[in-house]
Order: sequence, then C-alpha cells, then structure tokens
Amino acid sequence: MRLYHGSNIAIDNINLAMCRPYKDFGQGFYLTDIEEQAKKMAARVARIYGKTPIINVYEIDDDFKALDNLRIKDFGIQTTEEWARFVMNNRSRDFIDVKDILCNKDNKYDIVIGPVADDNMALLFRQYENEIIDFETLLKGMIYKRTSSQYSFHTERSVAFLRKVASKVV
Repeated sequence: MRLYHGSNIAIDNINLAMCRPYKDFGQGFYLTDIEEQAKKMAARVARIYGKTPIINVYEIDDDFKALDNLRIKDFGIQTTEEWARFVMNNRSRDFIDVKDILCNKDNKYDIVIGPVADDNMALLFRQYENEIIDFETLLKGMIYKRTSSQYSFHTERSVAFLRKVASKVV
C-alpha cells in the first residue's frame, strides 16, 4: 500500500519528536492513501512556512493491520460518535484522562486510521466545546461532511514498517 505525506521538505528519516501534539489522533506522523490530498497539504504547508511543496511517498505491507505486534485503532471512513470524541479528546489541551481508550495522548495506539477532521469539522467541535451546540447537533452536522483519510503513526515500532519510496516536488 502506498501512503503520502505532504510537506515542504523531503523526509527521509521520520522524527516523531518533531511532530506536533494536539492533532486529530494525537502526536504522530500523518499520511494519507489519497495522493491528491497529500498534494493539497504540501501546497498548504509550503504556503504557510515557505519552500516548495513536496510529497513524500512511503510503502507499507498491505497486511500491516493483521500484525499482532501493532496496536491499531481503525475508525474506517465514516465519521462516528466514537471518532468525534477521540478527535476532540486528542485536540484538547484540557483533556487529561490519557488512559481513556478514546484518547491517544499516551500513544496507546501505534497506528490510528480514520477520517480527517477538516476546518468545517473543527468549527463544529469548537461550537460544541463552547456550548453553542449540543452533542446531538454536532453528530448531525458530521453526517453530511465529505471526509478524507489519514493514517497516523505514533511509535518508533510503527514507523519502522514504513519504507520511503520517493520525494516528489508538486
């Protein structure tokens, strides 16, 4: 399986310490199986931080989900209540119950797979957190959102399964 990471630099060695915290699935290295999505992310990163948009291409064995030595949380492609709570907990600086199964701040999952919480989804989360909407309204707002996929790698053990294929200027 091919996975893509959009950036403004070529990444030959993944350094998890350089990854930002408070992301959808926690601090980790994020990729997608959708090349076009990675191109858009590369353009966004280059626009914000400068340099040239680059797609870093990696491969991982198709059967990686079946490996016993990896803890994988797979939400599939649909937004769900479980996914929403997981994303909100990981994004929140105030959420401190890291042992909760709906949180990955402690990297209890080596790899997490699921939809991306885009800017529209983030707005719904903020409205819920600020008590402008209730959870039921949040869930209803998620139903019609088109999502894209992300694969996040949170441990050195999981990153070791990625094989760098190429870095391409977009």
